[in-house]
Amino acid sequence: MPKTASKTIRHLFTGAAFAALAMSVSPIVFAQDASLETVIDAFETLSREGDPDAMAKEAGTSPKKWSSVTPAYYADRASKAEALLATLDGLRNQGDGPESTILRHLLKAEINAHAFDNARIPFTGDSGFYTWPTYSAMRTRANSKDKAEAWIARLNDLPRYFDEQKANMRRGIDSGWTQHSDPLATAIEQIKAQIKTDPTKSTLFMPFESLSASSLSESEIDVLKQQGAAAVSRAMMAYEKLLAFMETEYAPAARANPGIASMEGGQSAYAMFVAHHTAGAGLTPEDIHEVGKTEVARIRAQMETIIEEVEFDGTFEEFQTFLRTDPQFYSTTPEDLLEKAAEMSKRLDALLPRYFGKLPRLPYGVEAVPPAIAPGYTTGRYSGGDQEKGIAGTYLVNTYALDQRPLYELPALSAHEAVPGHHLQISLAQELEDMPEFRKSYYTTTFGEGWGLYAEKLAGEAGFYRTPYERFGQLSYEMWRACRLVSDTGLHHYNWSREKAEECFIKNTALAPLNIQTEVTRYIGWPGQATAYKVGELKILELRAAAKEALGEAFDIRDFHDVLLGAGSMPLDALEARIMAWVEGEQHGTESTE
Repeated sequence: MPKTASKTIRHLFTGAAFAALAMSVSPIVFAQDASLETVIDAFETLSREGDPDAMAKEAGTSPKKWSSVTPAYYADRASKAEALLATLDGLRNQGDGPESTILRHLLKAEINAHAFDNARIPFTGDSGFYTWPTYSAMRTRANSKDKAEAWIARLNDLPRYFDEQKANMRRGIDSGWTQHSDPLATAIEQIKAQIKTDPTKSTLFMPFESLSASSLSESEIDVLKQQGAAAVSRAMMAYEKLLAFMETEYAPAARANPGIASMEGGQSAYAMFVAHHTAGAGLTPEDIHEVGKTEVARIRAQMETIIEEVEFDGTFEEFQTFLRTDPQFYSTTPEDLLEKAAEMSKRLDALLPRYFGKLPRLPYGVEAVPPAIAPGYTTGRYSGGDQEKGIAGTYLVNTYALDQRPLYELPALSAHEAVPGHHLQISLAQELEDMPEFRKSYYTTTFGEGWGLYAEKLAGEAGFYRTPYERFGQLSYEMWRACRLVSDTGLHHYNWSREKAEECFIKNTALAPLNIQTEVTRYIGWPGQATAYKVGELKILELRAAAKEALGEAFDIRDFHDVLLGAGSMPLDALEARIMAWVEGEQHGTESTE
């Protein structure tokens, strides 16, 4: 799962269907002859003015604030989104292309986020508003006086930002919409880990390490670092106050049931979350639950075949125990795990020209997940880069609890997070030309994560997995996503217990126990998101099969992938229309258009 370059993945459940929103904007007024272009311009203006990073980038400066997350702001956003949507729906002969489809998805997400007041639960357990400053610090190079002072100003804005989030959570307490205790416990541990007595040991101080004597004097650097350390110390005080709030005020009000099905309006909210994350799939929670059960049975049969291949003398459960406990499958040092991930990534790089005609210019690196957030963090993630800022993409590998990070899963993880997965997909989108800006940064879960899961399978087709155990690891990862369909809908639609939600993973995957616990906690805290991976992958495979059947020997996998990724992320219905238009163009010898 990625973090994009200029915008984090939008947690609909966290009240951030658009990114950090910093200020109110003027009313949107359209002439009667409004066109799609005027709607796009208005939407991009609205998005930019609400995003401190985007505003600073446009102005050629650095952001000095975090988002505004007040109820008044979200109400203003929703009102403007409704006006935009009404105008878009009123356009003649301009409402069926990908821009219109994506705009509708984004605008409806904004409207729904306000209608369900998603800002009441601004964290998932996997991450939340308190981890975003860490990500920003990792991506900030304060290599000039202006940039250093901007980062100091942003650090000084953290107390205001946290106070607004706490006000939203208090509204959640009052209305009975709170997070479950398990994601909350993870959040509390992540907050604790970010509190440092020595401010220079905090991740938030990292940007000041970029100060260079080539542009500043030593005395200027010393002064900026002193001011930076003081700002980080003030930020630490904000984290301490947040921790106290979480432990003494929020924890007693945490919801009792892991799923939201039992909460007032919970099932309706979950159906909306599923529709958002599986954009364009048209599936209900009941549909997704059944697809999950079918996929679990299919993948389990393939796993049994590999067990026979390695001539393992024992049951499926005994094979799971073997994989989870044999030392040959685990690194003993963080450095070894990172080195293996880097070696695998380079081997994946070499496979790309066989499957893609167009490759991104931006490189990527392999780094460890920051220790401050690693204990409750997912096993790996991609963080997008920025060509203009000179920041490479980053494949983050969790080196915490090495006995829970099996090496037979690492190849599939690398294919998903690096290439041909998220780095390839997101970097190509960032480099698109002659396309509205919102489409370059747009990320719908079912496309992005569907592609990531498809990338794992594609790596297998390319012969990347060297041993039967690595092939089993890939199937285990695929089973993981199939079980998500069953467990996520079970939790939030059918009101399952945590124990029942864990059963599918325990019985059918080789995932380490800690990974299972961390992941189910994530599903509890982030309803609907986990269903998007398998839904998206199945649609991509369906489209590839349809294109191959229609084109026969003329089918070229490189062309298919270039078309699929060539217009950025989009809802599945828009993706299907794009692929079918390409197929028709290939059949008639004409160039397809969107």
